[in-house]
Amino acid sequence: MTAVPSGLQWGLEAEFPGQVFGVDEVGRGPLAGPVVAAAVCLSPATLPAGLNDSKRLSEQRRNTIAAALQHVAIAEASVAEIDALNILQASHLAMARAIEMLARRIGPPVMVLVDGRFLPTMDFPGRAIIAGDSKIASIAAASIAAKVARDQEMLRLDAECPGYDWARNKGYPTRTHRQALAELGISPHHRRSFAPVRQQLEKSGF
Repeated sequence: MTAVPSGLQWGLEAEFPGQVFGVDEVGRGPLAGPVVAAAVCLSPATLPAGLNDSKRLSEQRRNTIAAALQHVAIAEASVAEIDALNILQASHLAMARAIEMLARRIGPPVMVLVDGRFLPTMDFPGRAIIAGDSKIASIAAASIAAKVARDQEMLRLDAECPGYDWARNKGYPTRTHRQALAELGISPHHRRSFAPVRQQLEKSGF
């Protein structure tokens, strides 16, 4: 078993005779913006140095690792889809889209390793792994890719719709975001099915 520099182990991936995808999503908790998923296929020869769960890395380190990933697909589920489906199903939709996208690019996986308790609907064998982003190298890589992609999207939305401090809070319900929500009202990028946004709508008479 080859040790990954961060302490993650390149182990489970090696048990399967073929391409293994790691999958994770970012953005289930925010009040605004899409949920973003990534599918990543790694090899032990090209593991980025310092690979780890995205939550344990600095922004600069995440950006560096994301740029070094060779086989990665990013997909999202929109705010409208989150409100229509619920956040769990929308997260799975984004995951399924990322998996399909990567499979079209490099060929089908023999196994898909997904962070969490449940698997998205897909045409490939898979395994759900609780806290997989802190255990499995390919899932950790997916967590980083998804985090970087979503952060970039929230920077874009902040420039498009200023006032909510999304450049810093990335849509999460911080004090400044909640205060801006009360003062400015909801934007087209807010999730109307989430309680703080729904409550603001009710206060506004909608």
